Amino acid sequence: MEKGRTGDFARELTVGEVAERSGLPVSTLHFYETKGLIRSNRSRGNQRRYPRAVLRRVAVIKVAQRTGIPLAEIQSALSVLPHDRPLTVEDWAKLSMTWRHQLDERIAKLTALRDHLTGCIGCGCLSMRECPLRNPYDMLGGEGAGPRLIDPMDGTD
Repeated sequence: MEKGRTGDFARELTVGEVAERSGLPVSTLHFYETKGLIRSNRSRGNQRRYPRAVLRRVAVIKVAQRTGIPLAEIQSALSVLPHDRPLTVEDWAKLSMTWRHQLDERIAKLTALRDHLTGCIGCGCLSMRECPLRNPYDMLGGEGAGPRLIDPMDGTD
């Protein structure tokens, strides 16, 4: 793509241009499209063409993934936003509020885990039955044989 041309902003981007600008492989963009995270139009030659707004959506997806938000939740949150324009400050505020509570909970869990690890260093208990990090209160003992992991903060598998 030729740089510096002012009349080029309305032109849609090829998948290669989006890949180059976003730093993602073309295969990832195709995957995002199959999941409904982004959309493309088709040229007369049946080639994908993306509106420039897709670059902001891809950036939001990447940021959300870095924070540990599952792709299904990202898709759900983005599904209510328009694909035909860049995300606005208001759009971003809605998205961030959607994820804020979840991120606060994750931070609390990680902080608790860190604090438990500090106490465990050098404790020497080596007890898979009693260890509060691996099997709190021996909750897994009653569930039968086989490997099981739980989060002691929420009690789910």
